[in-house]
Amino acid sequence: MYGFITKTTSLFLIIFYLIAPNNLQAITVEISATVGGCGDGVIGIGEQCDGSSLGGASCVSLGFSSGTLSCSVSCTFNTSSCSNTSGGGGGSSIPETNVVLTGRAYPLSRVSILKDGQLIVTTIAGPDSKFSVTVSGLSTGNYIFSAYGEDDDGIISSPFTFPIFISSGVTTSIGGIFIAPTIGLDKSQVRRGDTISIFGQTTPNSEVTINVNSEPSYFVTEEADQDGAYLLNFNSALLAYGSHSAKSKSQIGNEISPFGNALGFIVGDANVFLNPSDLQNSSRKADLNNDLRVNLVDFSIAAFWYKRTLSQSFSLVEAQKLNGDNKIDLIDFSIMAYHWTG
Repeated sequence: MYGFITKTTSLFLIIFYLIAPNNLQAITVEISATVGGCGDGVIGIGEQCDGSSLGGASCVSLGFSSGTLSCSVSCTFNTSSCSNTSGGGGGSSIPETNVVLTGRAYPLSRVSILKDGQLIVTTIAGPDSKFSVTVSGLSTGNYIFSAYGEDDDGIISSPFTFPIFISSGVTTSIGGIFIAPTIGLDKSQVRRGDTISIFGQTTPNSEVTINVNSEPSYFVTEEADQDGAYLLNFNSALLAYGSHSAKSKSQIGNEISPFGNALGFIVGDANVFLNPSDLQNSSRKADLNNDLRVNLVDFSIAAFWYKRTLSQSFSLVEAQKLNGDNKIDLIDFSIMAYHWTG
């Protein structure tokens, strides 16, 4: 018997469950995003079950030999009626526990997958930018997965991060991962009236929206070429003197990526050009001193500016490496903790 449960949230997230007819057959759960709401009868990410919906799980799929599985009011499995009494049949084994992740990055780019902040596997996207990777050997529990890409210039994207609950004996397929475009600038400071080049890489032939954060904000659309490269030469005469930032996102068909990292720049009276190594270093989130690590040195730099008015030069760093709100607070320290290398 096949049953389908569908729910749409503000993030346009849908969950499909394929129920295996035999209790020892592998169960596949296909997920395109995260859904919450315990008690609504629909299993969301972070929930093992919801009401009568068990997602195809059973006592046997959870490692017991027999019994009746039910769901608690907190949307976790109730295994009190499951048992481990062994019979004489023998020879059966519990299906493997896997996670299959699929999505889009950049053509022939390296895609890295992290579990709970630790790198576990890398793969290479195809010429069409699509990738698929399987993670095995997992235990039942809650995890936080992240995926990020690296473009042809060595610039690293912002991570695509999501929580998920994994059940024993279940293959969970995570689809709809769309890694945000990378972004680079040719200048850290542009002379007002000159152009600043904003560029990066994304899915080929996609529509790229570049947001230049100013007052007002500017949104410009460019089309990525067959290699996924995009370029915008933005006229800085539209901007006031001072600190600004730029970020981008992509769309192809009905698929839309989140905005990626924001890079900061200054509009002033002279041009200050960046070289390729500056571009690569600037993409390393929370690395405030550009030593390719996030540790107590970076923490001390951020702590100095905690609840202080940022200088013009450090405003540029904060926009590039932290959350870009022109202040140092607990959100920035949380970002630093996530990227911590020691």
